[in-house]
Amino acid sequence: MKKVGIIICDRYHTCAGGKCLRSLRERTGGFARYKDEEVELVGYTTCGGCPGGNVEYAPEEMMNNGADVVHLATGLVVGYPPCPHLDYFMEFIPRKFGMEVVMGTHPIPEKYHLVHQDLKTWPGMVAQDDLKELLSDRETRLAYD
Repeated sequence: MKKVGIIICDRYHTCAGGKCLRSLRERTGGFARYKDEEVELVGYTTCGGCPGGNVEYAPEEMMNNGADVVHLATGLVVGYPPCPHLDYFMEFIPRKFGMEVVMGTHPIPEKYHLVHQDLKTWPGMVAQDDLKELLSDRETRLAYD
């Protein structure tokens, strides 16, 4: 069984996790990689606010709960502006905790995709391979609007 933790942007600290949990259940977006696996959510928290101080501690707690992997929530990618520390988190967590890190949880909603595509936000900011699972197909993006 794969055990995962989710870290969300603190701007969305009141988020109940609906899209992330739906995506986990449906195995879409960043969770598509677990299509044929059982998955248990063992942690859900915010980054702690810029510059992400909670990222220094939360993965360890998730590890203590059995987490194999940390997902950095899609909100970090699609917020206005996207998290300026995202690339650092992607390097820091594996280096400090030896854990796998996945960029994203739920598919990117179409309304965010269109705006960021127009703004040319992502090229150069994040590895384009990391966005493939999040961009999915238009029908799925619309379903997550």
